[in-house]
Amino acid sequence: MFIDYHTHHARCGHAVGELEEYVRKGIEIGLVQLGLSDHMPLLHVDPASYYPEMAMPMDELPRYVEECLALKEKYKGQIDIRVGLEGDYIEGCEQQIEAIVKAYPWDYVIGSVHFLGEWDITDFRQTAGWEGRDRMAVYEQYYAAVGKAAASGFYDYIGHIDVIKRFGYKPEEDVTHLENAALQAVKRSGMAIELNASGLRTPAAEMFPSRRMLEYALELGIPLTVGSDAHQPERLGQYLDQAYSVLREVGYKQLATFNCRKLVMIDF
Repeated sequence: MFIDYHTHHARCGHAVGELEEYVRKGIEIGLVQLGLSDHMPLLHVDPASYYPEMAMPMDELPRYVEECLALKEKYKGQIDIRVGLEGDYIEGCEQQIEAIVKAYPWDYVIGSVHFLGEWDITDFRQTAGWEGRDRMAVYEQYYAAVGKAAASGFYDYIGHIDVIKRFGYKPEEDVTHLENAALQAVKRSGMAIELNASGLRTPAAEMFPSRRMLEYALELGIPLTVGSDAHQPERLGQYLDQAYSVLREVGYKQLATFNCRKLVMIDF
């Protein structure tokens, strides 16, 4: 059951390729289900004065959904398109996030933490933000935000749960207890997580999450889906063969899929 639930396209500003290009690529590589999941518009910073090309403008959001739904119908019978959103968890913006989540007919919403305040810890242009900071304090702040995202009830699964490691900045102290607490929060919420294969092309050189976290997630009984986090059509499905191999080795036998915000487990 070849699926890819995490993708981005030109509308967000930092990806390339139109949505239909991803759909055609998905058909070409044999995807059974393709999740379209572009970034939610920025809520807590002024897009005009912040770093450029971070997310789609707010007035593009309805156009994005309309296009996804049109493609879902157009390619019915060739590929099963699921309409999604990567919805940043921004502390203090809960009402705005909830409004977006409720306003559209999503199949699923990914809960991801990119921002700690106005600092996007996943943006290569902002790595200087680590300078002079207590790394353990940053990790504590990040994983606390993941826990709040899980508890919010806005999302269907947590995206790249340990993406804080993306650029290789790690505390000297052990962070296992922070990772475990985040997974426990996901379990309490009844949510899933993803195995995001894109970590293999970052300085972390490791998928999100780590194998250790995958093993603990399985122990907790947390459902799991997969995504390439492709920002170019040619990267659709990238490294997912390795992701599936790791999941089999760890002991996962099913994948989480989503339809109209309902979790559906499938064998793979």
